[in-house]
Amino acid sequence: MESFDVIVIGLGAMGAATCYQLARSGVRVLGIDQYAPPHALGSSHGDTRITRLAIGEGAHYSPLAMRSHDLWREMEAETGADLMTTTGMLVISSAATNASVHVPCFFDNTFAAAEQFGIAHERLDAGEMRRRFPQFAAADDELGYYEPSAGFLRPEVCIAAQLQLAERNGAALRRGEAVLGFDETATGVSVRTDKAVYAAGRLVVCAGAWLPAFLAPAQRALFTVRRQALFWFDIDGDPAAFEPGRCPVFIWELPVEDRVIYGFPAVDGPRGGVKVATEQHGVATTPNTVDRAVSPAEAAETHRDCIASFMPAVSNRLIKAAACLYTVTPDAGFVIDAFPGSERTTVISACSGHGFKHSAAIGEAVARRLVEGGRGLDLGPVGWDRFSPAPGPSRG
Repeated sequence: MESFDVIVIGLGAMGAATCYQLARSGVRVLGIDQYAPPHALGSSHGDTRITRLAIGEGAHYSPLAMRSHDLWREMEAETGADLMTTTGMLVISSAATNASVHVPCFFDNTFAAAEQFGIAHERLDAGEMRRRFPQFAAADDELGYYEPSAGFLRPEVCIAAQLQLAERNGAALRRGEAVLGFDETATGVSVRTDKAVYAAGRLVVCAGAWLPAFLAPAQRALFTVRRQALFWFDIDGDPAAFEPGRCPVFIWELPVEDRVIYGFPAVDGPRGGVKVATEQHGVATTPNTVDRAVSPAEAAETHRDCIASFMPAVSNRLIKAAACLYTVTPDAGFVIDAFPGSERTTVISACSGHGFKHSAAIGEAVARRLVEGGRGLDLGPVGWDRFSPAPGPSRG
């Protein structure tokens, strides 16, 4: 039986970051994933993820985003990879909307977080938004939050870079190996896969949408997996208007039908299209039963209801589409805590649809807790104890 200091299950956003930071600290770490990350079966794919510093889901997340920006730049310098692009971000909302991103008062919370942490930002009225960003047909009663330091991450490249750095620092990675279960022992933990059994002093579970399979029913009820459809549409007119230097990433709490859209400039040139997606929370699924095909009807409906009137230069001609997964808690927050009933196992899940931007700093913070016993960034209210009743021991 091979033995390590720490084993990390799952090598997506959180697992890759944790594995890298542990290896960087000199820990003998094993990372295990049932696939070969980066892959397109979980939550960390789709070419781009928004990164922003003023976090409307909760100001306690802003220090994580700020630290992650530093870490992405450090990793770029070490690997030569292009991980983060600064484009600015525009958030649009109005008093008339009944839509909200992840949590109530997201728009106002974003301004409050920017003020609290001294994050550069502007408040724009509709006329100023239309003048500076004519890609968006803002209504007269809508307001904008503009953050110049925001932009987008390349999730697949970020994961690949961190796994590369993890191996460079001595991590052992087992790709294509499925974890069947894990148990706490008298001296540590044991992890059973379809190929071997491993031992370690500590375990970190970053299984994302696969986490509920390891939980008892009462705990499993706190995690809901939602299918999300992503669309890349062609551009009508001058494609230069959607270049990253002229078009920001955006989030729009639409004034109709409780709908939210978010999207990106044409990050891969005009023929790559403009990526736009909505927040979809209607139907629960699992990573093993989800429909990964996105139908033309879904694209047509999204364009008709959420894009045509708001971004008229974005064509209904679909270039490509993809599906990914959100794993969501009842309050749309993270869980970063001890595995229920275990003193040696840590859970990092779920991201609730807004975790990637924080993942580099979360990996660093968890690694420091395991290595140094509590030093590092305050992760905020991310424990089980905020749920009532708190979950009991798991079945492992």
